[in-house]
Amino acid sequence: MRVSELFRIDDLHAKPAETDTQILRGISLTVNTGEVHAIMGPNGSGKSTLATTLLGAPEYEVTHGRLFYKGEDISLWPTDVRAKAGIFLAFQYPQEIAGVSVIQFLRQSLSARKGIDLSVLELRLSIISWMKRLGMDSSFVDRYLNEGFSGGEKKRNEIMQMAILEPELAILDDLRIVAQGIREVRQDRPTLGIVLITHYQRLLDEVKPDFVHILIDGRIVKSGGMELASELERNGYDAYRTES
Repeated sequence: MRVSELFRIDDLHAKPAETDTQILRGISLTVNTGEVHAIMGPNGSGKSTLATTLLGAPEYEVTHGRLFYKGEDISLWPTDVRAKAGIFLAFQYPQEIAGVSVIQFLRQSLSARKGIDLSVLELRLSIISWMKRLGMDSSFVDRYLNEGFSGGEKKRNEIMQMAILEPELAILDDLRIVAQGIREVRQDRPTLGIVLITHYQRLLDEVKPDFVHILIDGRIVKSGGMELASELERNGYDAYRTES
């Protein structure tokens, strides 16, 4: 597999659009093709702000720094353009969409992402195949998106969407119960770059990221391999606060 730079965060600063309080205070990170980067931090460290900012959500304003995707500066790209280009974000709390079934949502999303209009039958067969691999009941294909889904079902549904839409970069916000699903998708798509944002050590034991980064008060204070996650489990986040 040819390794090349897929995604780069360059000195990113961001704040909520409605306030002047800086949440992200200078984050830099490079993700190459096929790499998995885990960002770990305590509650309030800026993890979800980072995930949402990377997709260009209007709730947050980038005050300094730039984002590059496959060599292009995407700092000003709106959310839909980033998604169409192949950046996927799985939310910590996926929203319900009443009246839109899982298969309808995926058919529209696939058309926007790749310009592909699969027949309902082709798409249904693909979705059901992935649902089996991810341990989901095939009846979910016709249910309204996330309506009445348990927390685990919502997370598995997000991973299934990632499998069908075939992004090149996935930003996964705290999907702690779907490690097997992440491994299944990577098995089919080894060039997929992943930014995994979490504070669950066990998820890292199962996904085995290439790099681990500790996020404290809006800054990455230390980076390393899996040994850093083990060190963090022993010492806790307080040991790194002085480094921020």
